[in-house]
Amino acid sequence: MDISIAYDHQIFCIQRYGGISRYFVEIASRLQKDARFHVRIIAPLHFNAYLSNCSGYVIGRYVPPIPRTAGLRGVLNSRLAILGFKAVKPDIIHETYYGSDGCECNGSKRVVTVHDMIHEKFSCFYPKDTTAQRKALAVNRADHVICVSENTRKDLIELLEVPPEKITVIYHGSSLVPDRRNESSQPAKYPRPYILFVGKRGHYKNFHGLLRAYSQSGRLQNDFNIVCFGDDQITDEEKVLIHDLGINEECICFVNGDDRRLAEYYCNASAFVYPSFYEGFGIPLLEAMSCHCPIACSSTSCFGEIAGEAAEFFDPANIESMENAIQRIVYSSYRSKELIRLGDERVKLFSWDTASAQMADIYSALL
Repeated sequence: MDISIAYDHQIFCIQRYGGISRYFVEIASRLQKDARFHVRIIAPLHFNAYLSNCSGYVIGRYVPPIPRTAGLRGVLNSRLAILGFKAVKPDIIHETYYGSDGCECNGSKRVVTVHDMIHEKFSCFYPKDTTAQRKALAVNRADHVICVSENTRKDLIELLEVPPEKITVIYHGSSLVPDRRNESSQPAKYPRPYILFVGKRGHYKNFHGLLRAYSQSGRLQNDFNIVCFGDDQITDEEKVLIHDLGINEECICFVNGDDRRLAEYYCNASAFVYPSFYEGFGIPLLEAMSCHCPIACSSTSCFGEIAGEAAEFFDPANIESMENAIQRIVYSSYRSKELIRLGDERVKLFSWDTASAQMADIYSALL
């Protein structure tokens, strides 16, 4: 049975790099090797870096982003995508984000992946954002919904009243492959031991909580830096907080880079700390485990579901709880090695091969 699958343009015209676009590339790249499926990514005018590795099944071309043209690009992509869908005539359209209206293609089944319910649970941070409304429309028109964790599935059912039988949980894999040669020495620029924070730092990510936990411990400040990877511009608000907490600014480092450099920082960190109040899945947990980096993370949301026993947990709203969890790792070689061992086993439960096989089952069952 030759099933035609088409992924739309949406996320590839929003993200150059990012977890959601990588998710779709990892799935599509495996399914296009499966003789049962005919896979196309319809992204007419994209600027996504991952699609350069998808030669042969992308309908579209890379066009660098031009300032103040996002609206025009969006309109052009929507219109060109319709032509692409009419040419491909897919059996299934998998929407890659939450459009107000899906590309029309008569007879096609629709699938959408819900990655989190952040906009619904933390709406106070997004007063003018329409993601929640568009997500509800996408979920309502979908024939099937994929969630990336049981926690996200629970939230989706609770907040949007989606029938449970319409939802399947498919976990992420990890795309980060560490270069074992980099595990023997610290990154040259930061020879001092460090605690690693990865990703965006605002709002529910609770980076301010980590700063407060760090500031409460003179021992941590004397012995460790904090390295923030992924968003290398310190904000004015962060500068004020660091000053008010009495933290030496030189102890907080902001860096960016590619996957190779990210893996290097994981491999050499004394601990990876994930203080977020909420995540849909938490890919950095898998990245840290893949790189033999011990984890301290929040006890809320999906963290326990993903990390299992391979993390030191803390209450993200309790600064003392966070401080103690970090210190239990960085000042105990036994606990650190134990978490690394548990992480090595835990990460084996998550793979893109498994995720793509499960997605294939969903697609096949829809027809």
